[in-house]
Amino acid sequence: MLRQRPPWSAVAGWARPSWHSRNVGLVLWARVAMSAGRSLAGVLAPIYLALEGFSGLDLAAYVLVVAAASAILSMLTGSLSDQVGRRPFLVALPLVTALAAVSFAFSRSPALLFATGALGSFGRGSGAGAGAVGPYLPAESAFITESVPSRHRNAAFGRLSFASSLGALAGSLLALLAPSAHVHGAAATAAYRAGFLAAAAASAAAGLIALGLSEPRRSRPATPPAGDGRPGARAAAGAGAARPPVRTGWPRMPRRSRWLLRRLWVTNALNGIAVGMFGPFITYWFFRRFGAGPGHVGLLFAAINAATMFSALSAARLARRWTLVGTVAVVRAAQALLIVPMVLAPGFAVAGLVYFVRMIVQRIGMPLRQSYTLGLADPAERGAVAAMSNVPSQLAMAASPLLTGYLIDEVSLALPFEVAAAFQFLNATAFWAFFRRHPPEEERARPGPAPQAARGPGRPAPHPAARPRPGRRP
Repeated sequence: MLRQRPPWSAVAGWARPSWHSRNVGLVLWARVAMSAGRSLAGVLAPIYLALEGFSGLDLAAYVLVVAAASAILSMLTGSLSDQVGRRPFLVALPLVTALAAVSFAFSRSPALLFATGALGSFGRGSGAGAGAVGPYLPAESAFITESVPSRHRNAAFGRLSFASSLGALAGSLLALLAPSAHVHGAAATAAYRAGFLAAAAASAAAGLIALGLSEPRRSRPATPPAGDGRPGARAAAGAGAARPPVRTGWPRMPRRSRWLLRRLWVTNALNGIAVGMFGPFITYWFFRRFGAGPGHVGLLFAAINAATMFSALSAARLARRWTLVGTVAVVRAAQALLIVPMVLAPGFAVAGLVYFVRMIVQRIGMPLRQSYTLGLADPAERGAVAAMSNVPSQLAMAASPLLTGYLIDEVSLALPFEVAAAFQFLNATAFWAFFRRHPPEEERARPGPAPQAARGPGRPAPHPAARPRPGRRP
């Protein structure tokens, strides 16, 4: 007679799957803390700067400086973490963000706010965008990819997005404690000080948690067999091939993953334009369009982050059903289309409801895109690919807010968001066109890949559906 499993065993299995480890657990808790600080800052900083007299163009200039610095720091983090390890960056970058939050709590100097905000990638984006963690992301993504088997990678990134939403939920709820009165000057600094100090504490906690991570010394690349690094080429080269020595020093361009970078640069640049015109201004837009203060916006973001905690966990299941590339393309297209009814909504409740739906859709695609990028990258170049693939996106996110600031001040509040929707739809189309024939490892057929010579240089293994089946004539 079979023994019935206790009911809590299923919960325990969900909370701690077979691929879970101490390192993974620490990274997830660090992401909870980091996202809590980011989410709280994403609600407070744009409204605080508006109360300090920043116009739409002034806020765009701040976003430009922060985004440009974030792009440089991300590139350095990704490439250098391939050489010296991920842990130092997972410890140091949250502490720099905490320093930026402290400067916002005590200073009104625009020069100091710009400088520390740039170094800490602070106050950029919205409280509902819990996955955006700035230069911290390349090291974190590469660390997670190296800590779980490839067949569980999508699920691991789904848990990472869940942790993001959990932290962002906490940060959004803390924003409810911020004052709703429209105070200015020194009174605004005093009123928002406790919120910024809470953001600093959460960010510092993420760095302290990462101190517990264990990581082997990087005397050699993780798994760089002979070959050009594309899917199939690594397998064809064999596991016993000699490994090239590690080159340290200034960040270098990945060689084995260059084919992947070229495609990601195009798609990410299109998405960067859209996100730069939309994301950094959503809190400011709610404030200007409907007069929504930190309490209203924080409550909306809290509801969004509570709902999206579980939508991210469905990402791996949807990818198995629709394929990873197909799922990302569909959710990106849906994100684009949902912007239009949001900006045309007559009131805060309707606009917030549409934004709520959009963020649920967005949170499904985020872990899949991160998983896909790291899954196709050469193992020895994952950190560099995670960072450099986002450089065009970050540069576009730095430049496009200037157009948004001008349009908000001189034309209308709605137009820049509608332009952003068009660019995000182009991004979805380009992603499908570039990657539909390049599935990740877990979606390729079990038999070995076709010979590299048959595919020609520069091409990864084709999709299993494109191969002739056994017993049939090709």
